[in-house]
Amino acid sequence: MATIRDVARLANVSVATVSNVLNNPEKVGPVLLARVRDAVDKLGYAPDAAARSLRKGSSGLLGMIVGDITNPFFSELFEAIELAAAARGFSVLLCNSNETTEREEAHLRTLRSQRIDGLILAPTGTASMNRAALLAALEIPVVLVDRAMEGLGYDAVVLNNHRAAYEATSHAIGCGHRRIALINGPKAVRTAADRLQGYREALLAAGLAFDSALVKDAGFREQSAYEAALQLMRGDQKPTAIFTANNLMTIGMLRATAELGLNCPDDISIIGIDDLPWAEAVSPRLTMVAQPVRAMGETALDLLAQRMAGTRLGPGTTTVLEPRLMVRNSCAAPGAMAL
Repeated sequence: MATIRDVARLANVSVATVSNVLNNPEKVGPVLLARVRDAVDKLGYAPDAAARSLRKGSSGLLGMIVGDITNPFFSELFEAIELAAAARGFSVLLCNSNETTEREEAHLRTLRSQRIDGLILAPTGTASMNRAALLAALEIPVVLVDRAMEGLGYDAVVLNNHRAAYEATSHAIGCGHRRIALINGPKAVRTAADRLQGYREALLAAGLAFDSALVKDAGFREQSAYEAALQLMRGDQKPTAIFTANNLMTIGMLRATAELGLNCPDDISIIGIDDLPWAEAVSPRLTMVAQPVRAMGETALDLLAQRMAGTRLGPGTTTVLEPRLMVRNSCAAPGAMAL
């Protein structure tokens, strides 16, 4: 592998001149500039990124940690952030915590060694004694996305999860349903806690009792949601509608209805959160609550860029974006078989 000394030897210049060409080309005359660049090309020399970041005070790298990369929500979120970062000259290192604190903490340590300039984090819901210390040790701006954390003072960009669940549940009630189940994530995740609260308040506003037996924690996972849906629909007091709190759990719900031979919406109505392209590609087309995913990603990156540039100071604030109910065909009046 070529070194900076090899480049200097081939170009017949000093190492300092090569360094200026790479880092401060405006200080070098056109003849020397061309000679050094030609030597760099011939040798295939690539400057060490870590060393350059130490000299320049910036690595040009951002970190992003998400909870579950298999979730299309996080894939779309990363795409939005990566595009916005590239427009500002940054690259993004993507890490997947798989919803475990151990992996999240390991990624924080790795990203610190990469000398990232900023971090966008969708934190796990599990309490972590080390997370706050690891974040502080980064000594860089941090923006939370999708999930806020109290007490750390970071900017956060989240969905109005309370409203998302309230509107979804109210829509099912408006269709005539009185036994509406919720397949949700763990209460420890703020997103899930807010969706549970919105669901509960929509029921109470309609004069319906909250029944904890109709609420299942599927951990935002497809397989767990499939098992929860089977349990609900095989029970003595079957729901007539099921509200799933993310797209992976909606897939699990659809698998369960297919296995039981149920027809949607005649036998069971379905409404979910996350409006992705496949929601209109199935039959019936799915009624979903859409998240402004791209706006969330672009807003998070913009806040991070302001913090890194020093144009945004003071304690962090939470930006709350609004959902949109997409009414289609999967949630209708209870059919005769569901009554």
